[in-house]
Amino acid sequence: MTSTHPAPVEPAHRQRRTARTVVALMLREMATSYGRSPGGYLWAVAEPVAALALLSLVFSLAFAAPPLGTNFPLFYATGYLPFMLFNDVANRVATSIRFSKPLFAYPGVGYLDAILARFTLAVLTHLAVGALVLGGILTIFITHATPEPGPIVAALGLAAALALGIGTLNCYLMTAFPVWERAWQIATRPLFLISGIFFVYDGLPRAAQEILWFNPLMHIVGLMRQGFYGYYDGAYISPLYVGTVSIATLVTGFMLLYRHHRRLMED
Repeated sequence: MTSTHPAPVEPAHRQRRTARTVVALMLREMATSYGRSPGGYLWAVAEPVAALALLSLVFSLAFAAPPLGTNFPLFYATGYLPFMLFNDVANRVATSIRFSKPLFAYPGVGYLDAILARFTLAVLTHLAVGALVLGGILTIFITHATPEPGPIVAALGLAAALALGIGTLNCYLMTAFPVWERAWQIATRPLFLISGIFFVYDGLPRAAQEILWFNPLMHIVGLMRQGFYGYYDGAYISPLYVGTVSIATLVTGFMLLYRHHRRLMED
């Protein structure tokens, strides 16, 4: 007698199938997000360059020097780039199910594939943009900066991890409760102003420090600046805190998606 049960899928084969699915979804994302607009990926570079140029011009007219160093573009780039990495990656991960819902009819495509594809492509894009922008600033201007790879890689890694955790949790919340997307956008608008892009934590009043310490992006931006300003102490920075928030939100989001993903993909 022969068994009627299907043969189990070997782990290696399953991993190869998942990798092919993620790559296919990334190619689809590239075509839909960048291939339909004039200039394509050029806009991904032009946006931060224009924002940093505007910030540098405005604040150079009001202040003689930035809070750290002597170069305005470098100071704002070290805050703006990790913030934008977190913000954009988290938003893309949060809309993964909605973006790829038509493809879930295929047996080889799942919600984890959609999340991994959007996360991977968004992170790679921001890393490439960051390298171009920071490399251009260090080449064009005399910054007296001594970049250290350790803190820079750690800051960008924490920004990506936090984006994955927050994005995964929001992926469930925004899909299950559509009103949450608008509420989240309103609630997080002040983040641009309170995440250390325009100032350093150490220069704030004690009362403000005690509140803003709980903003994970303050730690990420501080760590990023440690990588460019070797003399910056940043004693308040806690990678453990950022990692804890990232893991807690990621695990909670995945548990909710695992339990409710069938209903979310059918709605």
